[in-house]
Amino acid sequence: MEARRAAGPARNLIEFAVRARPEVELTIATYRRGNDSAAFLDAIRAAGIEAETIVEKRRFDLGALAQLRELVARRQPDIIQTHNVKSHLLVRWLGLWRQVPWVAFQHGYTATDWKDRLYNQCDRWSLRRAHRLVCVCGAFSERLQRWGVPASRIVVQHNPVERFVAPPPEEMERVRAELGLAGGEFLVVTVGRLSREKGHRDLLEAAAILRARQPESPVRFVIVGDGPERAALEQRSQGLGLEGAVTFAGYQANVRPYYALADVVALPSHTEGSPNVVLEALAARVAVAATRVGGVPEIVTDGETGLLIEKQDPLAMADALARLMADADLRRRLAEAGRQLVTARHSVQAHRRALVRLYSELAGKGSTEPRP
Repeated sequence: MEARRAAGPARNLIEFAVRARPEVELTIATYRRGNDSAAFLDAIRAAGIEAETIVEKRRFDLGALAQLRELVARRQPDIIQTHNVKSHLLVRWLGLWRQVPWVAFQHGYTATDWKDRLYNQCDRWSLRRAHRLVCVCGAFSERLQRWGVPASRIVVQHNPVERFVAPPPEEMERVRAELGLAGGEFLVVTVGRLSREKGHRDLLEAAAILRARQPESPVRFVIVGDGPERAALEQRSQGLGLEGAVTFAGYQANVRPYYALADVVALPSHTEGSPNVVLEALAARVAVAATRVGGVPEIVTDGETGLLIEKQDPLAMADALARLMADADLRRRLAEAGRQLVTARHSVQAHRRALVRLYSELAGKGSTEPRP
């Protein structure tokens, strides 16, 4: 897996590796290039998980091929598992799927530059050879089938979520002070990487609409996360006159205090799989307003466990947030129903059992070559 921080799918992988012991002995191999952050590698080791590093001199460093081949020969795994397009490509290119059963996870795609887009297109070729493809939502399964992957090799497995544990009061006070919350504000929180497909610009437009409609209402928007779009988003926030209404909190390793403070969690994404932020917000008993993309409608039922809107529609997001601001009973009803939903359907125990069954099945069958 390629990751800089233990967030999103990277964090899920570490948590699974810890939970799956002793049935599964999992070693995580990750990439390291130059002065790139070692936060993901540090988190792996801190969790007591065996780690391997594939050292790269640059992007598209072909030296990674030899290192991965040597790693597989030395470790002799029962299963190879990959979590992003580069790793999928390397396993397919080296023909490792002929030697060992291969499980590929499809979490979705980002496209911050042409290199990412090129990698994404490679998945059309790479994933046809995986013995099993684990998709985090049904929408991704449909895409893979259009690419020619047989439905019999696709498993839909939504992300799990831990039971929410409220942070201690002193931590809440620290975060409240850092955000400059005076008390009485209606707090809208969004959590995620600041990249274009996450739709933060739409949320800023919605914030401006709300402020124009209700200039006297104390509404605060807190954007938790970092990424390539941060500077552009901060500039856009200033251009919309949102000083004092929007706070960029940056990347936070622990987001529990932000969920605990939030009145609503907003997800304005243009594309998603099985978003952790929605699952975590529901587990924390917070009402959610989210775009109807990817696997979100497979988790949230509009009007029952959250409010769904169309993507790239700031006016619709503003309407949904205004509705939640005005109706405390609706917020409580959606939040409680959401908590019950994730407790029943998205537990970490059920997720672990499902993946362990999948591994046992594949390891028992051996590495029969999948059809093209």
